Amino acid sequence: MIKDNQKRLNRLHILLDILVTSAAYALAWFIVVSGKVLPVDVGVLKPQIYFMALVFIVPVYLVLYASFHLYVPKRIQGRRSEFANICKANVIGLMIFTFVLFGARRFIQHNEYFSTRMLLAFFVSNIILMETERMCIRLFLRSLRTNGYNQKHVLLIGYSRAAEGFIDRVSVNPEWGYHVQGILDDHQKPGYAYRKVQVLGPTDHLETFLASNTLDEIAITLSIKEYANLEQIVAACEKSGVHTKFIPDYNNIIPTIPYMEDLQGLPVIHIRRVPLTGVFNATMKRIVDIVGALFGLIVFSPVMLLTAMLIKITSPGPVFFSQERIGLHNHPFKMYKFRSMEVQDPSKEKKQWTTPHDPRVTPVGHFIRKTSIDETPQFFNVLIGDMSLVGPRPERPLFVEKFKEEIPRYMIKHQVRPGLTGWAQVNGYRGDTSITKRIEHDLYYIENWSIGFDFKIMFLTVFKGFINKNAY
Repeated sequence: MIKDNQKRLNRLHILLDILVTSAAYALAWFIVVSGKVLPVDVGVLKPQIYFMALVFIVPVYLVLYASFHLYVPKRIQGRRSEFANICKANVIGLMIFTFVLFGARRFIQHNEYFSTRMLLAFFVSNIILMETERMCIRLFLRSLRTNGYNQKHVLLIGYSRAAEGFIDRVSVNPEWGYHVQGILDDHQKPGYAYRKVQVLGPTDHLETFLASNTLDEIAITLSIKEYANLEQIVAACEKSGVHTKFIPDYNNIIPTIPYMEDLQGLPVIHIRRVPLTGVFNATMKRIVDIVGALFGLIVFSPVMLLTAMLIKITSPGPVFFSQERIGLHNHPFKMYKFRSMEVQDPSKEKKQWTTPHDPRVTPVGHFIRKTSIDETPQFFNVLIGDMSLVGPRPERPLFVEKFKEEIPRYMIKHQVRPGLTGWAQVNGYRGDTSITKRIEHDLYYIENWSIGFDFKIMFLTVFKGFINKNAY
């Protein structure tokens, strides 16, 4: 059965991880300490002491690999997630290694030390070799499962969008090793097939079917209209002793990945996960915003001063321009910019997009819009809390009213503070681009927020976010 195969695979994983970690350590020693590749460090410890340390290093790293879910089935964990977990485990391992050596230095002679270059070489080589090992395992499993071996035999209960979605994903990912034996359903006729997976009969044949077949798993994929039968079907599945899972048919109602909260034993499904609703996450982001805004004002102050002078000299009117935008929790606020257009009637300005070769844009305004210099006064918006360094770009009230009727889930962007830059902007969705695509990227950011993600977006903004080819 596949459960036994998974246990064998995990044992093989652990054995390979021991060998790979030891090989990465030996490679780092050979490159840095032995002197055969790089000049040897003066005063390093004897080889016996280095390799005795493996007795402690290998078990610690195995515990870290298990802690970061590196022994879960490949069906569950994607390649990117696995690589990220390998990096996290090695970062923690390096920190533990460094901390232990720092504490043990009083027991080591002053003219001898553990090479720090070797530690860094081990860190890099272990990540590379571990990722290579797991890629090879994935390729091996893909070949094995594509050819019909080590498969998980699954029966679906209920023909629905959830059933189709499961079959679609299994079909394009043969390396997962799922073999869908068929579907039991009360409405589709026996023999009806979706992607070669046939309806075998009604759901009341479940017990008969279980008695005559060897299954690894049952997946309940009932249509949402048939949830009245759910309790009876779950009871029959549990009676069979076969592992059962539930794939809900509510993707059209809850279109994103929900998360569950335990309310004293009562499961509560949240329609959307928004990490920034947590106090700790919101506080951390606010600290980064304040420090980043102060840093931005200091760095850009010469550019801002020069821009203000040029605007004042070349065009009559104020240097700054404020415009009402919709922010956190649908609250309006004044967003500041350097004025890039001729002074105009506010009632007309509110209803117009900027168009290519717009005569209202001044020569200086054209340059500062292209280079995003006109946005730098928004560091003040960040400081006072109306905006964040990173988040969905805010829109004017008129267009918010328009888009919320036309674009599903548009208003969800207002569950977080708007930003100076965002995931949509660094992916090219600025100015006159698809609003729908922009919202898709904004929602991805809202649901997958982390401090690291914010820093990634700020880093990408430096290299491809300032110059805006869609700015007029």
